[in-house]
Amino acid sequence: MKKRTSPLVTAGAVLALGSLTPAAHASPVARATPAAHATAVAPAAPASKAPADFVALSSVDPSIIQDMRYATKVNFIGRRIDGYREPLCILTRPAAEALHRAQAELLPQGYSLKVYDCYRPQRAVDHFVRWAKDLDDERMKAEFYPRVAKDRLFADGYIAEKSGHSRGSTVDLTIVELGSPGAVGGPARPVRPCYAPQGERRPDDSVDMGTGFDCFDTLAHTDDPRIEGVQRANRQFLKGTLAGEGFVNLPEEWWHFTYKPETYPDTYFDFPVAHRSVAGP
Repeated sequence: MKKRTSPLVTAGAVLALGSLTPAAHASPVARATPAAHATAVAPAAPASKAPADFVALSSVDPSIIQDMRYATKVNFIGRRIDGYREPLCILTRPAAEALHRAQAELLPQGYSLKVYDCYRPQRAVDHFVRWAKDLDDERMKAEFYPRVAKDRLFADGYIAEKSGHSRGSTVDLTIVELGSPGAVGGPARPVRPCYAPQGERRPDDSVDMGTGFDCFDTLAHTDDPRIEGVQRANRQFLKGTLAGEGFVNLPEEWWHFTYKPETYPDTYFDFPVAHRSVAGP
């Protein structure tokens, strides 16, 4: 088992992480990233059940914290998202088992993974698209996309008609310290941007990553040079831990990782997020 340095490290180690060359980003943040391959893409088909090789993450590793934002109102739309019938993380088995291995490395160091989103049904992506086209609905703008005009969400890549999450091997997640007080407690008062200092934005028990989850801003780019010190170290700690188990980070979102090779690289599923959608362990 490979050991990695904790994000709460010496000043010298933080400076070393801060000297990493940031990746060049040719595209804006991708809220729902289309598949980047040339083979034919199978359309999503409504279904009540997942294929047999999809599992509930809790059946593989119950110690991983689940803070499933789209099953709640705590998200950039401000309401429960279509298709999320339960606050449940579902993934292909290889992706879930890789998260279990990463968790086994983190626990002895005093940390745990926390997932925000896992498999995402196509009907949820369709909900995002409808919302993005409704330019009058900006109830969550001040927190999640204060510097982005809503009529730019498609052009700037924050919303798209397909998401890798619907293929079942992509996960949004963070790291929390063991014994932290809990997950989201409610909206920050007053509401502050998702890139505000950690103590001022919406409460979350994540280690400080420089922005909150689902922050539609270039500061959410994993290697944005403005993110320094402990915040940068925390991002690299998450990225390095998951890379060691086969996950590839989306450079525009520090929280977004896809397990490779994907079990279903060309198929977008639409079964609901619910325990009855997946078989037992």
